[in-house]
Amino acid sequence: MKAHLTERSVKGLQPKQKNIIIYDEEVVGFGVRITSGGTRAFILTYRIEARERRLTIGAWPDWSVTAAREEAKRLKREIDQGRDPMAERDEARGSPNVRQLIDRYLEEHASKLAKRNRDDQASMLRKLVEPAWGPRKAAEVQPDDVDRLLRRIAGGTPGKRGRNPTPVRANRVGEILRKMFNLAIRWRIRADNPAAGFARNAEAPRDRYLSIDEIGRLSAALDAHPNRRAADAVRLILLTGARRGEVLGARWDQFDLEAAVWIKPAATTKQRRLHRAPISASATALLRTIRLRVPEDCEWVFPGDAEGKPLQDIKRFWEDVRTKAELPGVRIHDLRHTFASLLVSGGMTLPMIGKLLGHTQVQTTQRYAHLLDDPLRAGLEQVGDMLRAKPRLVQDDAVA
Repeated sequence: MKAHLTERSVKGLQPKQKNIIIYDEEVVGFGVRITSGGTRAFILTYRIEARERRLTIGAWPDWSVTAAREEAKRLKREIDQGRDPMAERDEARGSPNVRQLIDRYLEEHASKLAKRNRDDQASMLRKLVEPAWGPRKAAEVQPDDVDRLLRRIAGGTPGKRGRNPTPVRANRVGEILRKMFNLAIRWRIRADNPAAGFARNAEAPRDRYLSIDEIGRLSAALDAHPNRRAADAVRLILLTGARRGEVLGARWDQFDLEAAVWIKPAATTKQRRLHRAPISASATALLRTIRLRVPEDCEWVFPGDAEGKPLQDIKRFWEDVRTKAELPGVRIHDLRHTFASLLVSGGMTLPMIGKLLGHTQVQTTQRYAHLLDDPLRAGLEQVGDMLRAKPRLVQDDAVA
């Protein structure tokens, strides 16, 4: 996005849900970044040695638009001479510590991810990594440090309910550290990756599918609950197999109810790709009913309590509903697995299910392969019945 930057235009910028950059029409690469919290800072984006770099000039209003633009012009002259002002600044400040590396990782990499993924990564880095390593130089972290941190996380992390073992969480932190230190190599902060071969904890895949009886109990609990908005959101998850975030953030312009199609923009999907999925007549009927209850000028299928925002969370609602439905331990995500299991039992092939669920990796859909046993066995029995020899009446020739 480009505009002629002025004091008035910078002051009038409105924050969005994620960081945005408005580039200047006069100086190429010069722009202003506004965070979701409303902080404004001038930046210069440039390329050197085929790498894109983004240098922060200074915060507004400490820097005026005119002063920041002139500084950008000066920096561009240095870049034209082959110098890298960002690298020189880092050298002048010394090697960054882990806290600074986390800041840069969240700003330059995590900011491009889906909101839920971005927030989850930020939470793990801020709560689990930064307290342990924050002041340490990023170049000094060793593989042994990574192993010790992940063992501590896997063994139990301090929290309101005590120290609960979280081996899966440790694996996720390890994956984030591996990515962050790979970027540290690209950013010339260090030459190797201490998390490249981190010890992964064994993960037992959780495949929980609701039975027909359990689906009936859940449906009854949803019918009886006074919170119709959250109840309808859960119903749409079960009817479409969509992820919770996709449903809660759904907009009316994503649906073609006449064609019974849900077109999910790339920015809203986990795989960051546009996903076009057909929906059933039941899901379409549910959406038409919801449309009658939502104000015509509302863009959200499930509007939130805050004006202009979608429904943010249904955790408490779900805990209440699953208790009444006698479904202890069942997660909302298990409804997605249930949807897939029903498709398998109905005879749909795994590639078709993967496409419907928006899977990009074949192995993701393969988790449902064992569910094919029952319909396959039924098919085998049908073939067996057809080929089984029919009993013949043996006549006694002597009697005849």
